[in-house]
Amino acid sequence: MKKTVLIFALIACLPFSATATKKVKPTVASDNTRVYVSRRPDAADRLFNSQAVENKIAEIAKLLKNKKLAWMFTNCYPNTLDTTVHYRVLDGTDDTFVYTGDIHAMWLRDSGAQVYPYIQLATKDPELKKMLAGVIQRQTKCILIDPYANAFNDGPTGGEWQKDRTKMLPELHERKWEIDSLCYPIRLAYAYWKETGDASVFTEEWVQAIEKILETFKNQQRKENLGAYRFQRLTDRASDTMLCDGWGQPVNPVGLIASAFRPSDDATTLLFLVPSNFFAVTSLRKAAEILTAVKSNTELANQCQNLAQEVETALNTYAIYNHSKYGQIYAYEVDGFGNQSLMDDANVPSLLAMAYLGDVDVNNPVYQNTRRFVWSDSNPYFFSGTAGEGIGGPHIGYNMVWPMSIMMKAFTSQDDAEIKTCITMLLNTDADTGFMHESFNKNDPTKFTRKWFAWQNTLFGELIISLVESGKLDLLNTIN
Repeated sequence: MKKTVLIFALIACLPFSATATKKVKPTVASDNTRVYVSRRPDAADRLFNSQAVENKIAEIAKLLKNKKLAWMFTNCYPNTLDTTVHYRVLDGTDDTFVYTGDIHAMWLRDSGAQVYPYIQLATKDPELKKMLAGVIQRQTKCILIDPYANAFNDGPTGGEWQKDRTKMLPELHERKWEIDSLCYPIRLAYAYWKETGDASVFTEEWVQAIEKILETFKNQQRKENLGAYRFQRLTDRASDTMLCDGWGQPVNPVGLIASAFRPSDDATTLLFLVPSNFFAVTSLRKAAEILTAVKSNTELANQCQNLAQEVETALNTYAIYNHSKYGQIYAYEVDGFGNQSLMDDANVPSLLAMAYLGDVDVNNPVYQNTRRFVWSDSNPYFFSGTAGEGIGGPHIGYNMVWPMSIMMKAFTSQDDAEIKTCITMLLNTDADTGFMHESFNKNDPTKFTRKWFAWQNTLFGELIISLVESGKLDLLNTIN
């Protein structure tokens, strides 16, 4: 029987952005059952072009025998550059504003994660290096505007959340206080410095931003009072506002940092969000290293180190739970009174992602126990169906798996069979779009949220490169 060649109708599904009405690209691959056509914008319509990135795409795609995997990689890895990066020079300084995708605002978390996979290529492309420096410098400006905000406008334009009951400014898209919003910029700047040796991004404004971060973290330890931040929103979503007149649930001031919201932008139940506190520890230590080596500011560096140690000690005391089935595991949230929330959310930082971020050693026995717990029915936000399985969260709700969780499982896995299963699931749940999505229904991947979500796309590219460069190419090439 002859094999049928299926050519996707791609014109309606080209990159999901304001520049989506583009010509169909030439065929890039065929596996005798399908012809895969690029879903990237035309080169002239891409927001940012990097030859180093194009070379990496060609290098990796050539190595991959699975044509769909190669196709998805070439679509996803450059998606941040193609559709979300707005680079310019302002007052003689590199400045890069990064959309999340279908929301035209810049999240500190998302922007730091979106461009992070390109850092390894920065020394091979001066323009890419300038773009990355621009992200760091834009994030610095954002923190100085308001360290409690999670998302920013490109200027004082206002927006849909200006009526939130908090200290809104027209420069803010949203003002949900999330610990990780102040960690991702440090992670990005540290990795950029280590890769390029360029310390020019560590300006006096950057030092002021670190002072703001330190001040904010200490304030949200809530040792003296409820702190400087409160938030309420008129909404029909309980997870979009804070209890107790905007302060959230009470916490016992044991040294941990309160986070009003999770990386999902959902309100915390118990305010001491464990994975984000771990992220704060490593971020503070990275900041201290930069302050010492580059700025010779030992006083501020010591303050960062001391707070990191205090939070780490409190985590070791309050964040571990003795589970009847899994042994010692990390709780997702705690309050310092002895109450603990046992779950995980897909958004990073998560309990599963702590080893990916370098916040715990992958061989840490408590982490390994936790990893088994979160990928099981014991985690209320673990969903398993006929299409795939993984972790979701209240942001989307029941039965919706986030590909990000599957990627984090692969990133942190030491088992080839497990990695292969993860990649196969990602390949089978794109709904034939060639892109990652925010979430998909566990039984039907054509039911998905957010067609254009650059973080998940670029993260998928990062995962494939990481697997190839860590010696897993033969494993990837066994996937049919």
